[in-house]
Amino acid sequence: MGLVVRFLKDESGATAIEYGLIATGIAVAIIPVITGLGTKLKTTFSTISTAL
Repeated sequence: MGLVVRFLKDESGATAIEYGLIATGIAVAIIPVITGLGTKLKTTFSTISTAL
């Protein structure tokens, strides 16, 4: 019985899962920003290339 109680009180695995979810959320937020930035850079470099 003590083993079950100790297992239920152990939260170390939950912390790792929370960090994983936070990292996933940050990645999901960053990907569209980088994609949009890449599109703007491509347009800028195309304009410069045409001007040269």
